[in-house]
Amino acid sequence: MCRSIRTLRPPYTETVTEDDVRAAALQYVRKVSGFRRPAAHNAEAFERAVEDVAAATQALLSRLTVRGGAPDAGR
Repeated sequence: MCRSIRTLRPPYTETVTEDDVRAAALQYVRKVSGFRRPAAHNAEAFERAVEDVAAATQALLSRLTVRGGAPDAGR
C-alpha cells in the first residue's frame, strides 16, 4: 500500500528517530486520505491523524520482540 514507508524495526533499521516515525505516519495518512496536502478545513483532522498514527507506531515498535529478545523500551 505505502511503498515509500520503510520498515522501522531491527534488523532493518537499527535506530529510529521521531522524524522517521512521523514520516511513515504522514505517508500513511496521505495514502489513506488521498490528500498530499489537505484543504484548510481538513488540516486539523489530517494533522491529528498523523499524530495518532505516529503514537500508535511508537507504541507498536516499543512492544515488539525481535528474534526472541526483550522489547526495546528505549524507542
